[in-house]
Amino acid sequence: MADAATTRSTAPDGTGFIRAGSGAPVLLIHGVGMDAAIWQPQIELMRDRFDLIAIDMLGHGASPLPPQNAELSDFADQAIRLLDHLGLERVAVVGHSMGALVAQEIALRAPSRVGSLVCLNAVFRRPPGLAQAVRERAAALGGPGDPSAVAATIARWFGNPIPLALAGAAATARAALESVDAEGYARTYRLFASADTAHADRLADLTAPALFMTGSEDRNSTPAMSAAMARLAPAGQCLVLAGEKHMMTIASHQKVTRRITAFLDQVADVPASAEAGAAFDAATFDAMEFRRALGSFLTGVTIVTTIDETGDPRGFTANSFTSVSLDPPLVLVCIAKKALGHQAFSTSRGFAINILAEAQKAASGIFASKAPDKFASVAWQPGQTGNPLIEGSVAMFDCDMEQLVDAGDHSILIGRVHDFAHNGAQPLGYCRGAYVTPGLSQEALAAAAPPGTEVGAILENDGRVLFLETAEGSCQLPAGRGLGAANDAGSLRGKLAAKAIDAELGFLYAVWDDATDAARTHVYYRGTVDAPVSGDGQIRFVEIERIAELKIADPAVRSMLTRYTRERAEDTFGVYVGNEVEGEVRPLAMPAASAPLHSGPIHSGQR
Repeated sequence: MADAATTRSTAPDGTGFIRAGSGAPVLLIHGVGMDAAIWQPQIELMRDRFDLIAIDMLGHGASPLPPQNAELSDFADQAIRLLDHLGLERVAVVGHSMGALVAQEIALRAPSRVGSLVCLNAVFRRPPGLAQAVRERAAALGGPGDPSAVAATIARWFGNPIPLALAGAAATARAALESVDAEGYARTYRLFASADTAHADRLADLTAPALFMTGSEDRNSTPAMSAAMARLAPAGQCLVLAGEKHMMTIASHQKVTRRITAFLDQVADVPASAEAGAAFDAATFDAMEFRRALGSFLTGVTIVTTIDETGDPRGFTANSFTSVSLDPPLVLVCIAKKALGHQAFSTSRGFAINILAEAQKAASGIFASKAPDKFASVAWQPGQTGNPLIEGSVAMFDCDMEQLVDAGDHSILIGRVHDFAHNGAQPLGYCRGAYVTPGLSQEALAAAAPPGTEVGAILENDGRVLFLETAEGSCQLPAGRGLGAANDAGSLRGKLAAKAIDAELGFLYAVWDDATDAARTHVYYRGTVDAPVSGDGQIRFVEIERIAELKIADPAVRSMLTRYTRERAEDTFGVYVGNEVEGEVRPLAMPAASAPLHSGPIHSGQR
């Protein structure tokens, strides 16, 4: 193991290398035209935890020339000799571009020496047009530091003109290209031009965990190439970094290095097959955003039922239901392993799936709760297999357990349908933390809302809510007389159109009667808006967590926004129905059939 100092050394065979840091050994292999020093950003970020060895590949830096007609094995053997010289039996190997091909060759030739593999911006099976272009560049290579060739390469890697933010990285790459040995560069590039298929039939033999990472904008080492290699490698994973190009190792070194170290941490001391395809960057995976994204899928709502070993009915609310097969008739549903009923369902011989109707929201809430006797609140009868079938459901599927599948923190129950029934009732929907009631559509509101109904919207963009600032300095939400149309100046849509606000209205969020005028109703929707909207000085975007600081004249709107802020943080939305001072929001997991009326301001919850 090396100490923390950085040293520039030469091996007995003339190979130049840099060694720095201490910890688990990692071999870094650069691409064509670069040298070991190109890894300096990674060395600085990783040296506290890793023993880093950056090699000058043959024909680059201080290393001798490769053979005239070099093969990947020549470069792999050079690296293995260096490991022998340093007394390193097993290392992680990180290679960029041509270095990634060499890294694969090492792992395939000497699998016992490679614990894990990271292939950055690697090439694989170039399409004909791209392959021809690379061969033509190899044939046209000029003398040392050919200015036109260097300029073309820099433009290909960084863009033309070079963005100001990439000027430093481009200068680093240019300096390396201008100083590389011309003959070494030419011999290596000719190999690089033809080596993209070298491992096409061998990647299936790659035993080490391997990460294939590239940039979405890399036109020569494309995302499709990395995906194909990851698919062929038994323990392969693919990662595409949005917006990155070929030289992302120096253009976005922090992002790339973070991904490298996350992968190395994930696979440390783990058998090659154990973690293939796992979420290797859990530290940067936002579970709440993942949940919100999943919640964008509009689903129905079901209650899944069974009989436990004592003969008692058991049930839970789920929207993770789908059909699997028509022949044989198979359906599935998921249950969390931490659910109280997991033991009963995972050991059951069968279960029933009851698809709920609009009128069964209360039942959904009860079966999502920890209520002691959930079945006391619903009428049910046993199906042909004995599983409880809930009366009033839109559809019911009585199933035998076909298969139980372990899947992360859930179990998947696959059922073979033994019997089923359905009717024409309106199903209950669920999306983004709220129930969806088809009858409460915007079209219905536009057609049937009483005159004078105020319709407003909470419009969100990237964690901010759109407000309109009044001359008195207070803030208000966009609202108008009725939903209306863009040409109706007094309506919500008319007012949005007048200010060039491109909004998308979503779900109903609150309905209340005016406390002073019983004939007047207020209706508010959740929605989204694109930004920037216009140069209108009245328009103001406010971070959700700072809404409480605003001056809002209408106390009912202020109370509604307090609820919105809380529910947005919890990702559990509800629909308020009542008046300005009292009303109801029924949470999904409430054990009672309906929530009590509350006195005071609008309260939080989820429908």
